[in-house]
Amino acid sequence: MIALGVNIDHVATIRQARRGHEPDPVWAAVEAQLGGADGITVHLREDRRHIQDDDVRRLRDTTQIKLNLEMAPTAEMAAIAMRIRPEMAMLVPEGRQEITTEGGLDIAGQEAYLTKIVRQLADGGILVSVFIDADPRQVEAARRIGAAVCELHTGPYAQAFYACGRDPDGSVVGAELAKLAAAGEAIGAHGMRFNAGHGLNYSNVQPVAQLADVRELHIGHAIVSRAVFVGMREAVRSMKQLMREVVAR
Repeated sequence: MIALGVNIDHVATIRQARRGHEPDPVWAAVEAQLGGADGITVHLREDRRHIQDDDVRRLRDTTQIKLNLEMAPTAEMAAIAMRIRPEMAMLVPEGRQEITTEGGLDIAGQEAYLTKIVRQLADGGILVSVFIDADPRQVEAARRIGAAVCELHTGPYAQAFYACGRDPDGSVVGAELAKLAAAGEAIGAHGMRFNAGHGLNYSNVQPVAQLADVRELHIGHAIVSRAVFVGMREAVRSMKQLMREVVAR
């Protein structure tokens, strides 16, 4: 059964707008779990723009489901991951000027360095994931550095879906889905786990959930946005239902 990891970064974004104490991301994580989330994802950024170190510590102590720590592949973040020991650490590119992650990690351009980070985390018992574009070259490089999981960047698909009339059968959207499908097949052929995420929402999630062998979808902004109106439990429950509908077909 396909799993849903809920990214709660933007609960912290709201809190940090006032540098206050609410809304609490840990409370959001508990509500997400009660709504059916299979895991919680947070991105501890270098500039600490939303999630803070204490949030990650409290989540580690509180959550009863898998914790996925998104992190830049730096010595600082590797040391934090080794202390916190999330079930999964996902290496992502990070830029101070970006609003959110804008593309996949260029593994092929920094294999030697990333191999050391992956080995350090894996030796600590942490499942290592890499966030990459649906590019065969990057899939091959992920295998070489020892990644256990590849999360495919679904942003280009989501952008095409929005720009092309929200039609999953359109040629442009279909081309992006085909890239994801081919990369997912290559990931599986190399013995790695195939996850996906970025830009997925209640309108565009089902074609991705239907891809062969996809194990987890990581979704944040859309769920937090809907939670403003219906609450976190219901927002997660609705997303999980959409994912299960296509798997059951």
